[in-house]
Amino acid sequence: MDYDVLILGGGLIGCAVAYEISKYNLNIAVIEKDYDIADDVAVINTAMVYDGVESEDTLNAKLERMGNKMMDIISAKFNVPFKRCGSLIIARTDEEVVNIEKIYKRAIGRGIRDVSMLDPEYIYEMEPNLNVDIKKALYSKNTGVICPFDLALSYGEVAFDNGVKFKLEEEVIDIQEISKGFRVVTNKNKFTCKMVINTTPSENYSIINQKKVNVDNNDGILKYILLDYNEKTKFSHAVFMINSKGERIYTLPTMEGDTVAAMSTRESISYNEAVDRLAKITRGVDDRDVKMFLDWPFYEESMVIDDSGIDDGLIQIKGKHYGQVTMTPAIANIVCESIVSKMKCTLKKDFNDKRREYYKFRELSDEERKRIIKLDSKYGKIICGCEKVTEGEIVDAIRRPLGARTVEGVKRRTGAAFGNCQGAHCLNKIVSILARETNKEMTKIDKDSKNSNIVSHRIKEFDSM
Repeated sequence: MDYDVLILGGGLIGCAVAYEISKYNLNIAVIEKDYDIADDVAVINTAMVYDGVESEDTLNAKLERMGNKMMDIISAKFNVPFKRCGSLIIARTDEEVVNIEKIYKRAIGRGIRDVSMLDPEYIYEMEPNLNVDIKKALYSKNTGVICPFDLALSYGEVAFDNGVKFKLEEEVIDIQEISKGFRVVTNKNKFTCKMVINTTPSENYSIINQKKVNVDNNDGILKYILLDYNEKTKFSHAVFMINSKGERIYTLPTMEGDTVAAMSTRESISYNEAVDRLAKITRGVDDRDVKMFLDWPFYEESMVIDDSGIDDGLIQIKGKHYGQVTMTPAIANIVCESIVSKMKCTLKKDFNDKRREYYKFRELSDEERKRIIKLDSKYGKIICGCEKVTEGEIVDAIRRPLGARTVEGVKRRTGAAFGNCQGAHCLNKIVSILARETNKEMTKIDKDSKNSNIVSHRIKEFDSM
């Protein structure tokens, strides 16, 4: 056998599973079709950590509660930005009051602590920038915000350092059952393994068609607006409004001090319509405060961990859910327990549970900056003026385990080009550094995926560029 375990899909869940089982004496590989891991994580590197209060599905709520409890330890261990800010689900009408009272009773029935119903005077005291008439609100102390791409990257890097092989730019074509395991066919190779962990949505594999898992396809569109720091749009808590159509309008504080305003909808609405609706929760949204506006899929499919094929060596993780970031640590633990039980493997004695050190120049003190510049002068050269990202950070992001190979990969790892100018002053420098560090021509540097070249061709030949 080439491997003991093959994980299909290098998304957040795939990387988390790889990390958990890399603690054991197993030969493991992750197969990912994209240039980078965690391509399923939203570009805005801020996600809500739920606590199971809002979820109607009992299993999903349980996974959220389990993941929520694990997040403090995981984020501290990997130095991933995480903050428990608490959340408010606000009710503006009598009908909405009845709805959040039902949610409150359900939360109490599930044994969720630190939740309470609040009257308007307490709500406005907590969030003076709220721009709506409120009758009641459901407050939860357990919720928070985390940087999901940083979490996925941490899982992946530590797994890599503990021997997990990552096969990037390989798309799985088929999974075939053989006498003692499986043959996984990709567009480049054929691998044999004892166990397959499938985290991909494809149902065209031979073995998957025989053991298909049904999930409800219930998705919409999430309209994101990233707002620059502004006192009138600042919120200390995550604030939610849920209307009669099931649409959610909410704001999240980011780790950098900005605000994410978002709404989930199944309607096709324009930027202006989205801003008008989002402005109802704040004291106005000025176009000059908008750093980014984008669409992202919104999923409410139930997460399913199907280990019915464990005797044959197959585990399937299906479904997509808005709370997937919260559920991931719990899902990875459950899958790991199933694998260990099946494979009868032992813990490694030399497992390294520490992520390699990295520096964020904008977060360092002046003394720390001087010290790091002495070690590497590239940290003294600012590339992105808006976000204060240095050449040293970009080079490190490229050279690290599972390093960036695209412009989007650099942006996600460092925050460069996410400022007010959206890369107008630094994008060309990022492309130049990528070309130098990967030993490629600038015309070969991609934005995010195959054939998404930033520079299509040279207009005129120069000795240098």
